[in-house]
Amino acid sequence: MFPGGMSPKQMQTVLKRMGIKVEEIEAERVIIEGKDQNIVITNPQVMLTKMPNQEMFQVSGEVSYGDKETGEEVKVAITDDDIEMVMDQADVDRETAERALVATEGDIADAIMQLKKVK
Repeated sequence: MFPGGMSPKQMQTVLKRMGIKVEEIEAERVIIEGKDQNIVITNPQVMLTKMPNQEMFQVSGEVSYGDKETGEEVKVAITDDDIEMVMDQADVDRETAERALVATEGDIADAIMQLKKVK
């Protein structure tokens, strides 16, 4: 159920009136090429939100990071719940929480402890 007791169909109607269209994109893998490392998302769920003059993608899935220079991929399964827990417990932003989880190979407790030492 959506906010205000709206059904999904009612929500679609409201979004359509505002000129917003949401659709799911079928994808096998999403790669984000960064300056120093690549982020590879496998088994992704990709949602495309089309608005007037703008398109926005929301991607979730199994995240792994790769060193851009060596091409080595670091396999670390990090979920949104893991990231949010580290964010909440260490009072940091999403990017900092993700980096800490990768550095600790997905160990939530260690990531939180490392981030609290930095503060």
